[in-house]
Amino acid sequence: MARVKTILDQKGIERTLTRMAHEIVEKNQGGESLVLIGIHTGGVPLGHRLKERIKQIEGIDVPVGCLDITLYRDDWSKLSYLPIVKRTNIPFTTDDKCVILVDDVLFTGRTVRAALDAISDLGRPQKIQLAVLVDRGLRELPIQPDFVGIRLDSSPNEHVNVLLKEIAGQDQVVVVQKEDN
Repeated sequence: MARVKTILDQKGIERTLTRMAHEIVEKNQGGESLVLIGIHTGGVPLGHRLKERIKQIEGIDVPVGCLDITLYRDDWSKLSYLPIVKRTNIPFTTDDKCVILVDDVLFTGRTVRAALDAISDLGRPQKIQLAVLVDRGLRELPIQPDFVGIRLDSSPNEHVNVLLKEIAGQDQVVVVQKEDN
């Protein structure tokens, strides 16, 4: 039987996102030049939630887009011969903007590397910053987040699940200890 440990509940996620929004605004001296791009799947609703918090803080309606990185991954052919490609929708320019790339979990860094490649095909941002709800370590690439909700010391035999009400019907971050076979 797998062991499950709750790391954040709904209120914990709400508090964490509020803190992250304040950090984003502070580091960027406001929100005028910001655009948010959520990586499918978990980064998209998190991007929209950060947008709402930034609007509460600054009174600015920051644009939000969603990015599918499936075909930019270096391992997509290993994942499936028929990858499921989701929709990329970025209805604004990234040129000369501060792009806040949003994802739910940062692990190896490969998803972020693919997202950076995809964003570079869209334009030339002034800068790109990374916001993640969970940084679980164990990087394979030299990629570090600018804004972190929580940092976990995880092991390869654990899985971090970010459940979001927009996708899973509830808000929760759990660590699942994989069973030894």
